[in-house]
Amino acid sequence: MNKKIFLVTGFLVTILLLRINAFSQAATTPSVKGRVVDAISLSPLSHASIRIIKPDGNKLVNGGLSNDSGYFSVQLPTGKYFAEIEFMGYTKFRSKEFSLATTGTVHDLGTISLQPISGILDEVIVQAEKSSMQLSLDKKVFNVGKDLANAGGTASDILTNIPSVSVDAEGGVKLRGSDNVRILIDGKPSGMVSIKGGSGLQQLQASMVERVEIITNPSARYEAEGMAGIINIVLKKETKQGFNGTVELVTGTPTNLGAAFNLNYRHRKINFFLNYGIAYRKQPYRGSQYQEVYGTDTVSILKQTNNGTFTGFNNNIRGGLDYYFTEKSILTASYLNRRSKGNRLTNIRYEDYLNSLSDLKGISLRTQDEDETEPNSEYSLNFKQTLPGKGHELVAELKYLNYWENSDQLFTQRFFQPNGTENAGKALLEKSLNDEYEDQWLFQVDYTKPIAAEGKFETGFRSSFRDMVNDYLVTRQGSGGSFEPVPGLDNIFDYNENILAAYGILGNKTKRLSYQGGLRAEWTDVTTTLRKTAEVNPRKYMNVFPSAHLSVDLEKENAIQFSYSRRVRRPFYNDLSPYVTFSDSRNFFSGNPDLDPEYSNLMELGHLKTFDKGSFTSAIYYRNTKDKIDRIRTVDAEGNAITKPQNLQSENAMGLEFTGGYNPRQWWKMDLNLNFFYSDIDGTNLLPDFRASTYSWFARQTSRFILPRNLDIQVRTNYEAPQKTVQGRRKGMFFADISFSKDILKERGTINLNIMDVFNSRRTRTVNRGDNFYTEGDFQFRRRQLNLSFSYRIRQTKQAAKARKTELPE
Repeated sequence: MNKKIFLVTGFLVTILLLRINAFSQAATTPSVKGRVVDAISLSPLSHASIRIIKPDGNKLVNGGLSNDSGYFSVQLPTGKYFAEIEFMGYTKFRSKEFSLATTGTVHDLGTISLQPISGILDEVIVQAEKSSMQLSLDKKVFNVGKDLANAGGTASDILTNIPSVSVDAEGGVKLRGSDNVRILIDGKPSGMVSIKGGSGLQQLQASMVERVEIITNPSARYEAEGMAGIINIVLKKETKQGFNGTVELVTGTPTNLGAAFNLNYRHRKINFFLNYGIAYRKQPYRGSQYQEVYGTDTVSILKQTNNGTFTGFNNNIRGGLDYYFTEKSILTASYLNRRSKGNRLTNIRYEDYLNSLSDLKGISLRTQDEDETEPNSEYSLNFKQTLPGKGHELVAELKYLNYWENSDQLFTQRFFQPNGTENAGKALLEKSLNDEYEDQWLFQVDYTKPIAAEGKFETGFRSSFRDMVNDYLVTRQGSGGSFEPVPGLDNIFDYNENILAAYGILGNKTKRLSYQGGLRAEWTDVTTTLRKTAEVNPRKYMNVFPSAHLSVDLEKENAIQFSYSRRVRRPFYNDLSPYVTFSDSRNFFSGNPDLDPEYSNLMELGHLKTFDKGSFTSAIYYRNTKDKIDRIRTVDAEGNAITKPQNLQSENAMGLEFTGGYNPRQWWKMDLNLNFFYSDIDGTNLLPDFRASTYSWFARQTSRFILPRNLDIQVRTNYEAPQKTVQGRRKGMFFADISFSKDILKERGTINLNIMDVFNSRRTRTVNRGDNFYTEGDFQFRRRQLNLSFSYRIRQTKQAAKARKTELPE
């Protein structure tokens, strides 16, 4: 309770101080304001350039950018001025001369309608149709809404289509080949990706996502968690005046039925927004495994096949409101609720051989029948105050997360002799009850102040308090019919995490050079407890994380960027929980309560080249990691395998990445992403031969064709090359997607058809070796998927349709 009182009080005090400060400034500082819109569609133009100029000598006095709703406000001293407003692809606007004669004067330019420039508009619109990439000093932003392959899919599918990111068949997310990536929703932790990690994104519909931010080398502003970087998923929220929104309906095979609504209503000072998604899916999966276990003079062989179906029903609702005290002072309250129910039915067949596949010793059949329920709630209060000066603002946020998952599993296993006769006396009946809970409070304040002509200073504070509980019990039916706990699988695991952080960043910009340096300090207090066995493992440590970013603009539309940061991967709840999964009676997975944090130093040198028909970026990156966490597989003499995380000595990784976009014609656009990397993993602290050096690469190519009659076609191919691991290797994988899109209903509606994994080839194939075993696995957790979706825009326009009126295929 003391933590909650501390966080709520801190947030309220911050808002009070900001409002007092804003009121006093509003009363004393003259300003000019207005709104910038498209003259044809009347839609707001965000990030339009505002320049306030003195008539005497045409001297620039101040400036800024319009916000997402097209509004702007610029503080000025008293005097006479005129305004110039520019937006790429539109005619420049120049106002009449106006005067700010007295303190507190506000001059309103009203709604400024910019006219599109003929010929240039088409180029700008075409670029907006793809998953356009925007570069800043420390991140890349992908506007994903125009990617045809995302229609009818999930947030996990979106990440599959983002350069530098790969998603494995189980939903695990990797950034530049590393699975140690921090995933945020709207810039903050979310219950969607806490316990389940990246696989939780399979329960969030793609139509609720606005953009994805890839931060490969985060500045000190961001939490230090995530060795490979940060992926921030930003959900949709409009701020246009009046009522507007989108509706999407989805059907697909294997079964994928869903609907999504993104609605918004803005009236004067209040903006309401609502996102709702509902989905019912059946996902078949399959796999096989071959394993040899070596004894003194025998070889035990296991052939295993898995077949199953996961049936899921998901609801996601996110709503809230923005209250505009002024256009520079906004309070936002939002609520997100996700409730998922699912059933997993898996059939596993084990065939045991001795020495050769001609000597069958027995067969067993195991069935897993699991029902799971996952309610997740998130409450958020956010206050943003824009202060005098370009980029001068203070933001405070208070967030509460609540997550609960109940898993109720029933396992039956039957045993047969080689001739098919059942050995009824060996039959097993087991139950597993697993409840997981999470409560997290988060409070954050960020302050940015401009200095000098183009510089800025940033500072902030963040506190996070998280409590998680895993109550697990596995029981087995005895000869008398009663169920008794399985030894070692009856306990309650507590995970308590408190993190306090503060940071400072100083940056500036000259004519061609932008630079910033930052320092972040984090204090961590983590305690894990096994209640029934009274095992307590407390950890407290303080760390400092420096960062630096440098960008140089060269001639002929070239730019070079350099960045450095220090990162940490703290062993999290899943890494530390000793609970052993029991769905497979031969392959077990668990955490390791004795894990230590791993630390990395990251460096990156990037280059950007823009030209008339596209752009090209390249980057060289290096990552040095100490106490690397990796999952290690061991097999006992009976052939039972357990996989759990261990600290390895180190990893040195470096890579070369290329991302390019090229428009041979306005109706044909191509994108290519190539990533080559080298990794040297040293695990000799565990075993002398635990060492792996590997070269690998992956590639993604997308072509999109804008055809007559409002028809678009998109083809994407993906290839991930083989890669060595500390215990073996992961084999190569190729898969392809194709999508079709057609605008209807006077371009207010769109029909999308996409086929994901056209050749049904997206399979994870691995080889693992140890002193006494050899294991080869082949698993496909998602089969080929065909989706048909229909979306309708309510008082929203699809501006890209105008591009079709100019150049079409000959």
